[in-house]
Amino acid sequence: MNHSNAPFLPFTKPTIDEETISAVGDVLRSGWITTGPKCLEFEKILSTYFGGRPVRCFANGTATMEVALKIAGIGPGDEVITTPISWVSTSNVILAVGARPVFVDVDPLTRNINLDLIEDAITPSTKAILPVYLSGLPVDIVRLYDIAHRHGLRVIEDAAQAIGSSWLGESIGNATKLPSDLVSFSFQANKNVTTIEGGCLVMNDETEALLAQKLRIQGVTKSGLDGMEVDVLGGKFNLTDINAVIGIAQMKHLPEFLVKRRALAEHYFACLRQTQLITKGLELPVEDFEHSNWHMFQVVLPIEKLHALGMNRADIMQKLKDMNVGTGVHYPLINEFKLYRDLGYNSSNTPIAKRISSAILTLPLFPLMSLADVERVVSALELALHEI
Repeated sequence: MNHSNAPFLPFTKPTIDEETISAVGDVLRSGWITTGPKCLEFEKILSTYFGGRPVRCFANGTATMEVALKIAGIGPGDEVITTPISWVSTSNVILAVGARPVFVDVDPLTRNINLDLIEDAITPSTKAILPVYLSGLPVDIVRLYDIAHRHGLRVIEDAAQAIGSSWLGESIGNATKLPSDLVSFSFQANKNVTTIEGGCLVMNDETEALLAQKLRIQGVTKSGLDGMEVDVLGGKFNLTDINAVIGIAQMKHLPEFLVKRRALAEHYFACLRQTQLITKGLELPVEDFEHSNWHMFQVVLPIEKLHALGMNRADIMQKLKDMNVGTGVHYPLINEFKLYRDLGYNSSNTPIAKRISSAILTLPLFPLMSLADVERVVSALELALHEI
């Protein structure tokens, strides 16, 4: 396969159709471009999708988690148990409300927080668990909430990557059959549903939803034509109607997006198993087609073998880039960032997360890809790792 003549294949690319572009134009022409009727419509669509639960939209999926922590009453002196493999916002929001993140190591197969280790990390200061569903694969929801309920803890699910994922047949964010507390989703540009930037928070009742709504815009409550009150310190986190109308269109296509992502993931497994890469030490994700939405397809490189050859992950990424294949790293280890080292954190108690984080590689996977694109990526990966 001649990779040098192939067009560049990014690790992700949003699917935006002409109908969506036209709908954005309609909003711009309407004159109402900030939070308005389209945001309300989007929230109603999401609420229906999540089984009628209250939903509020925000400017991004970081704000949703910070607001969720405030709704849960998390603040100075409190501890929140979470994973060190995530986008750094997951733990930054804990610091932002004055609480302390407690990092628990991950399961070597799912790469999610290891539920076996959570109870040993609970102290009298622990107030919540904040799991992350890496690549859209949830943790065992039933077991997670059993731990939380036995210890009187809130759960804030970082489901940023998990719209369309499920557990035991129920979509993440629903609470019809399964326990659920506060669930945060992101609609950032690379997510399975995008509003370019944005997110939503799924809550338990209208009291929480009202508080979220106030926290979204400076703590303001309006009444009548000229009444305004502020009784809580809020921020500026509202989603615009321009973003919302994109989300409305995306939700229509979510089922077909999920089908396409599944087909691409299945083809990755089939193609990779026809190579020698697995015997050379390449680790594949859990082959879960019951629960995951296949937001990303991530492999773990045989990093020790690469180091023995004087190579590292960046070298493999560059080789793939030279063959016009884009890749990503999701994610660097949070407790090794300088901000966290300066706060006294280190990776000594999360060795599995450290190993995975140092070698994980996100391969291209998005609905606009073809099966031939998957074959091209696998061929390029074989060439990049041929020295091992």
